[in-house]
Amino acid sequence: MKFLASVFSRQGFAVLFLSALLAACTVVVDDEPGPRPRPPRPEPEFCTRQYEPVCARRGGDRQTFANSCLADRAGYRIVREGPCRGDGGDGGGGEEQTFCTREYAPVCARRHGEMRSFPNACEARAADYRIVGDGPC
Repeated sequence: MKFLASVFSRQGFAVLFLSALLAACTVVVDDEPGPRPRPPRPEPEFCTRQYEPVCARRGGDRQTFANSCLADRAGYRIVREGPCRGDGGDGGGGEEQTFCTREYAPVCARRHGEMRSFPNACEARAADYRIVGDGPC
């Protein structure tokens, strides 16, 4: 009975209230051994278009990318600088992939008698056309 009287007294109530408040403010820290997850890497918002080819791999797939930013953004790990060698794992059936800039310097090109305009000479050559003049056709 004396215990209940002390709990319901002002001092007892204050002690009980402060104890509850401290218990609510307790932080539990889990220091379990083992690997900690890596924080996610921020993805670049955009990649530049410079041509600095890299060979990259994801699982068993190897592919040449125009630059390391594009490879990283596609989820590939860079294996080496330069294009993948023609061992059948370059993602292009053994053909070297051509990367062109977005420069606008139009050209007129021809293939098998067909004339066509391209935004630049690199894109015309990549499509296996022969350039016949500057500017659109």
